[in-house]
Amino acid sequence: MVPVEVVGVRTHLADDEIVVLLLDPDAALLVPILIGPAEASAIAAAQAGIVPPRPMTHDLLRDALVAAGAPVDHVEINGLEDGVFHAALVLVSGRHVDARASDAIAVALRFACPVLCSAEVVALAGVEMRPAASEEDISQFREFLDHVSAEDFETGHDPGTEGGARDV
Repeated sequence: MVPVEVVGVRTHLADDEIVVLLLDPDAALLVPILIGPAEASAIAAAQAGIVPPRPMTHDLLRDALVAAGAPVDHVEINGLEDGVFHAALVLVSGRHVDARASDAIAVALRFACPVLCSAEVVALAGVEMRPAASEEDISQFREFLDHVSAEDFETGHDPGTEGGARDV
């Protein structure tokens, strides 16, 4: 397992799909995972530090796990089978709870815990980063992440209906 950074969510311009990007900084590879608009909103909200007036699903899960004395230590993106990413929440007790990759990432952000990815998954799904990314490009992307909202991802399009690796 290698630690990855959750870069954020964005719309894949070629086919208008929503992806969450994980970065393996040591290998300089990005792992894109196709996700739905609700999951994109949950991830973007957590990254932006938005606290809803009432708990949303991932906030509720975090609160329930904490109340039960079983917080999440880290999450693992541990497999890629037939184009579907598999993940697990790893509790402080060491127990693994099967999860969709997008849900695991959304929960990890709420616990501020590490996201680890199988080196095999990074090798299979990772794409090389553009080496020419300037500070201005990075600044613009961070600005995008700071101002993204759930409405930005309402497309009415089901990301699971086309080819490519997806989160199911």
